[in-house]
Amino acid sequence: MKALTVVRTVADLRRAIAEHRSTGRTIGMVPTMGALHEGHISLVKGALERGDVPVASIFVNPTQFAPNEDFAAYPRDEDSDFTQLGAAGCRIAYAPGVEEMYPGPQLTTVTVASLTDHLCGPFRPGHFQGVATVVCKLLMMAVPDRGYFGEKDYQQLQVLKRMARDLNMPVQIVGMPTIREPDGLAMSSRNRYLAPAVRKTALALYQQLNAIADAVRDGRTACPPVAERAAQALLKSGFDKVDYLAVVDAESLAPLDKVSGAARVAGAAWLGRTRLIDNIAV
Repeated sequence: MKALTVVRTVADLRRAIAEHRSTGRTIGMVPTMGALHEGHISLVKGALERGDVPVASIFVNPTQFAPNEDFAAYPRDEDSDFTQLGAAGCRIAYAPGVEEMYPGPQLTTVTVASLTDHLCGPFRPGHFQGVATVVCKLLMMAVPDRGYFGEKDYQQLQVLKRMARDLNMPVQIVGMPTIREPDGLAMSSRNRYLAPAVRKTALALYQQLNAIADAVRDGRTACPPVAERAAQALLKSGFDKVDYLAVVDAESLAPLDKVSGAARVAGAAWLGRTRLIDNIAV
């Protein structure tokens, strides 16, 4: 197995990528915030399966966290991340500091309208602007052929696909299936926040998403009442707050009254101080 190259500057990243491009290889980028798990590693494997040289970034992006969110507490473990990436066959890890990503005042941001009006958008003001801007910067730094993102963050995936399309970026945004624990819980870096006593309660989110999908997929049942009943069931199961449970169009993310085509059931809810998100296809 070839060794993982760790770089921390844009210049070194481009130099390392150029070496692979000189041999005719394509590049697949996996942007992450570290605290890696099997979901992230599946993206590296997806790049390998498509013949790309995998390049992963590790950067906890401060601009996508609101003042009351968990930026300072967000889990960080570079040594473990590098070990996992190397074992998975990743070739380059880009781990810049804040000063490398945001040198001096930043006067330019990227905003994707409409797709951010619903679901997580109203609950996390500025979040998707921060995500779109940092991913745009990473893609411009590396200029990969493909960028790999998990469907677990489905709204983010759709935002980034639209960004690449609208800005004519020479990058294909590839969505990869959500990786779940054996009991169905979607893998997330924030799962490590969950105390053992509430770990089983967390499963109710995935269970209720499936219950909603089963109830509305016939196209005859109104979605909002079903979602509202599921939200109440989540609260009864032990969740502290439900930000939303909704059935939306799979591409536009517009809320649906009834299912008539490709749709997604998405939810976000709180267990203590941990916000869990998940989604499934209808």
